[in-house]
Amino acid sequence: QVQLVESGGGLVQAGGSLRLSCAASGSIFSINAMGWYRQAPGKQRELVARITSGGSTNYADSVKGRVTISRDNAKNTVYLQMNSLKPEDTAVYYCNAGVVAGPGLASLRYLEVWGQGTLVTVSS
Repeated sequence: QVQLVESGGGLVQAGGSLRLSCAASGSIFSINAMGWYRQAPGKQRELVARITSGGSTNYADSVKGRVTISRDNAKNTVYLQMNSLKPEDTAVYYCNAGVVAGPGLASLRYLEVWGQGTLVTVSS
């Protein structure tokens, strides 16, 4: 079993900043790409930012220049630093990871894992 637990969401005024964290735990052998997605009310879930195990990143055009994704491989944790927040950034933010896991080397398998989501609300 692998779990992703997010933290750091909350209410912030427009122009403010938030830092989201997502920690993976369980029988983890390795973690490939990790990412943050968001889903606003009435909209589809969309990619915000993604980072590979080697540190390569990509961002949605709507957040470029305002958001930075990073990871601490030793802690199995990914972060999302969000600055200059706008009301349109309001959404539930979900952490995602591609994880190789299993109780032993002979039983490893690849899992696509999602966190439970953390709400970010930006007031105008």
